[in-house]
Amino acid sequence: MEDASATSPPRMPALRLPGLFRTRLLLAAPRFPEGTRCSCTGEPTGARWRWHRPAGAVPCRGPKIAPASGPQAAAASPGAAARGGSCRGAARAGWREMPKLRGEAFWRETLRSAHYVVAPMVDQSELAWRLLSRRHGAQLCYTPMLHAQVFLRDANYRRENLYDEACPEDRPLIVQFCANDPEVFVQAALLAQDYCDAIDLNLGCPQMIAKRGTIVQPTYVSFQSFPVLLANEKLSVPITCKIRVFREIDKTVKYAQMLEKAGCQLLTVHGRTKEQKGPLAGVASWEHIQAVRKAVSIPVFANGNIQCLSDVEECIRKTGVHGVMSAEGNLHNPALFEGRNPLVWEMAEEYLEIVQKYPCPLSYVRAHLFKLWHHTLQVYQQLREELAKVKTLEGIVDVNRELKLRCQEEIANQKEGEKPKEGLPFFHWICQPYIRPGPKERCKENGANEKGARGKRALEEEEDGNAELLSKNKQKKKLRNPNKSFDPSLKPKYAKCDQCGNPKGNKCVFNMCRGCCKKSAFKATADCPGHGLLFKTKYEKSLSWQSSQRVIQNPEVSRRGDVDVGETAVLKETGASAV
Repeated sequence: MEDASATSPPRMPALRLPGLFRTRLLLAAPRFPEGTRCSCTGEPTGARWRWHRPAGAVPCRGPKIAPASGPQAAAASPGAAARGGSCRGAARAGWREMPKLRGEAFWRETLRSAHYVVAPMVDQSELAWRLLSRRHGAQLCYTPMLHAQVFLRDANYRRENLYDEACPEDRPLIVQFCANDPEVFVQAALLAQDYCDAIDLNLGCPQMIAKRGTIVQPTYVSFQSFPVLLANEKLSVPITCKIRVFREIDKTVKYAQMLEKAGCQLLTVHGRTKEQKGPLAGVASWEHIQAVRKAVSIPVFANGNIQCLSDVEECIRKTGVHGVMSAEGNLHNPALFEGRNPLVWEMAEEYLEIVQKYPCPLSYVRAHLFKLWHHTLQVYQQLREELAKVKTLEGIVDVNRELKLRCQEEIANQKEGEKPKEGLPFFHWICQPYIRPGPKERCKENGANEKGARGKRALEEEEDGNAELLSKNKQKKKLRNPNKSFDPSLKPKYAKCDQCGNPKGNKCVFNMCRGCCKKSAFKATADCPGHGLLFKTKYEKSLSWQSSQRVIQNPEVSRRGDVDVGETAVLKETGASAV
């Protein structure tokens, strides 16, 4: 008989989790579709195994396992031996753990020398979008940024964001976490390491979700190396990092060198500071990225200022980085890495087909269509509202179909030689980059002059005279109440608080707002009926109650007249008599 110990799959190590999770955790293995082949032997795999399982063999751990030297190892798996060997074959004997690939070798072999990278985006880089991007030139994708604490605590969160999304086409893949506790980050990474090719730690995202859960880079960054060092020691996959630059190039370089020394195997550098976001995003500094690339020996990805394929090529040429990451550019044009600008409805329809096969929350789908149809929705505002209100995937498909028909009608009626409007490089029905306006440009769009924007009062006066200029919210109020006026001169004038200048309470005895009145009444033990503050009344009632309790407990006190003068006065005011 065949030795059972030689063919049984290895037991997964127990993960010791803190608190309520200090139990033996069994990870649910995703089922690969039939026909999937082992990456190291080329043989068909079993559909139930997370690691590829050739027929009649135990699971293969890919590059993590290598055969020991000798004829026994070659006989165990001839296919693996011919390729340098990484499959366990039919027996456990004679096999040893292969060390993790590092630096350039990791980028070249595991990541397949990826140059075109889709960035980790909260609620945006889900499986369906990653597959669409891979079909159109992306060579490496990141998962959406996951919160390590939630990932560790919530099994549904793990299943929805990673375990249920196992797909052979979705490789190579890097899982990104934000965390504020190194131990929690490592424990979460241990749960995710078997479903990806590397774990990424977010060290510089300015979004509020990340600020609540990430080890954001501070002024003094020596603490940053600890989670990287800890993860590098405990994980079986490489650890990578994503950072933002500091204003000073020297400080950014020292930060990158510190992370490399701690064990970071790949570094993504976003060329903006953490303060550069929204309308203040500005231009990313490729000079910072170039300095980091020259100072470290590990692979470096650049992020920032990527709107088209020519930007990618120019960034690689100027900075010397190994790859370029795109976020917003990819959302507006998934075919960015192919160097073409397809029709919007082609990308939208292809994405919706993938979503039907790999479902995701409806909010993700709606957000993607808002990005793809961004310029068209400025033309067809009614369809924009319909897209925002729709509650089903079928409804989104209908809105997308209607947008397609409107654009096709516009193309049919287009005059020869007609140029795009609104200063766009292409017509609005073509995928193209979105350039976020800066503060000055946004100010001009709102009707501001060079000296400064008009005040809010001036705008309100103009709006009140012209119903078409009213905001949608004010138009709704007008429909409910046609006599309502938004003229600021008709608004009631309020008297100011004596302390802070806010409107005072009309019945306040101190002529203050509620906040200031509460502080003053508490200090003076006074009442303000206008604000419902009865500190004096409650204090007197408490004294009266205490005195009455003493009388009840000790009747002789009242007969002797041994009652405090203050208490007697209070009792008289409340209608009691102290004899």
